[in-house]
Amino acid sequence: MDSARLHAESLVADAHCDTVLRVIRSDFSLGAEHSDGHIDLPRLRRGGVNLQFFALYIEPQFKPDRSTKRVLQLLDAFYREQAANTDLLSVALSAQDIRTARNEGKIAALLSIEGGEALEGDLGVLRMLYRLGVRAIGLTWNERNQIADGVGEKSSGGGLTDFGRQVVAEMNRLGMIVDVSHLSERSYWDCIEASAHPIIASHSNAKALCGHVRNLNDDQIKALAKKGGVMGINFSSEFLVSEGQAQISDVVRHIAHICALVGPDHVGLGADYDGITVPPLGLLDVSHFPALTQALVEHGFDEADIRGFLGGNFMRVIEQIIG
Repeated sequence: MDSARLHAESLVADAHCDTVLRVIRSDFSLGAEHSDGHIDLPRLRRGGVNLQFFALYIEPQFKPDRSTKRVLQLLDAFYREQAANTDLLSVALSAQDIRTARNEGKIAALLSIEGGEALEGDLGVLRMLYRLGVRAIGLTWNERNQIADGVGEKSSGGGLTDFGRQVVAEMNRLGMIVDVSHLSERSYWDCIEASAHPIIASHSNAKALCGHVRNLNDDQIKALAKKGGVMGINFSSEFLVSEGQAQISDVVRHIAHICALVGPDHVGLGADYDGITVPPLGLLDVSHFPALTQALVEHGFDEADIRGFLGGNFMRVIEQIIG
């Protein structure tokens, strides 16, 4: 199997990056290639990426009472970059937008929010964020907010709040993807029960292989798969291996574990580039994505499964939820 051909022919999607923070904090331009960090448009193109989820992460100093203003600032920063690079980057509001962008040789950007504190407890804000192009929300970061407890909130044992259940229901109605990465385990199970649609874990790995608190245990992975969802493999070394710097083979190892557990239809990529400090050797930035395809081929996965890992599985969820 020719891995270069397979990569070029596949729809390649990455379900999480924090690059918008680089844009808002400095004079960083998406259109120029940089020697530091992990993502810019030239490197996305070299990596063969067709769909990039751009997360809008709200820093702690803006929580809780300035979160809505901050997410609007992040949206403005992204849209200014997109307007400066319309020949390379387009905003995806639907699955058809993703297909159109690919046909036009552009990268499709799907906007997500990392931390539901952006809503400041108001469903009207959720609806307006949808109108502004947001199509996915990670309900919490690590801490507790008005929606649920995050994975860093261990002592309370809390899950989805009443408002959180309203948020999930409204996201289901609007056609927004519910992202459970960063949720506490109780919140995770509540979300599995509350959502009528598939959910995603945009950037989480298998706890059976690496015991990081952010990773999912096998029962959680089975429930996500039963719901029809997908989890994106995080490229952070501390999520892949117990110590030291990971390698491409460790990414493949997590993919293989999930496949053995629930089959190949529930795993994708969520690199967390520009949000991690130590990526795997061989995957130091997004331009190296083709090397992962080669490693998947060498592992012995068949072509259809690799296409799913690279982006087909996330595209299935997008088509089902966003339309």
